[in-house]
Amino acid sequence: MGGWKRPGLYAVAAAIVGAVATSVSTWELEKRRDVERSGTQTLPAGGVIVVANHTSLADGVFLALVGQRLGRPLRLLGTAGIIEAPVLKVLFKKLGFIAVHRTSTNPAGALEPAANALRAGEAIALYPEGRITRNSRQWPERAKTGAVRLALLTGAPIVPVASVGIDQVMGRRKSKMVFQLVKNLVKRPKVRIQVGDAIDVRKVIGIGPLTDATADEVRLAADEVSRQLIEMLETMRGEAAPSAIGVDRTDS
Repeated sequence: MGGWKRPGLYAVAAAIVGAVATSVSTWELEKRRDVERSGTQTLPAGGVIVVANHTSLADGVFLALVGQRLGRPLRLLGTAGIIEAPVLKVLFKKLGFIAVHRTSTNPAGALEPAANALRAGEAIALYPEGRITRNSRQWPERAKTGAVRLALLTGAPIVPVASVGIDQVMGRRKSKMVFQLVKNLVKRPKVRIQVGDAIDVRKVIGIGPLTDATADEVRLAADEVSRQLIEMLETMRGEAAPSAIGVDRTDS
């Protein structure tokens, strides 16, 4: 298959990022209790969509490290305004980032670069919430539908990845970034990450490969993906979430 070819720069960047992440945290890829005896965790072969909860500016770093650990380099989706910035555009492109044009009047067209990557057998990663959660207790907000629409377009499965503790490494406010990182050099916070089972969204909805999903069915599938991700977080945190499918979005 064609598609993105990892340059040597990717390996160098991964090594640097891994070293930095280790210096400011202790992170662990945990096995879920229900799969403790199933052997090594992997991601499905071929095109796959990884979705994760979003609590920190550092989430992408740890998600990329998870992909490396599981042998599947992840191409992260990001806002076009950042990914296509004049100075950084070439670097981001070489590192495999995929720009999403959120203000596009054509939602399907905005997802097409990611869909092409999936058709080429690549692994992509995105945050269904579309932003870092504003919930004071770091629970996910209700997801948008982009991941499900990509799965329906390409047939790729969705794999939820849940993380706890990344917000202690770095929060969502850039003004506190340096202070937080320096503090972590003294006492490194613990980051725990778990990988869930692959989800076939057409099975969730109950439609065949040639049937178009309705808007209500797409919404249902997005909520089911969120439900499975939040169930993992509940188990990891040992507490119940305020909503099974994600809290309401706020402007705070």
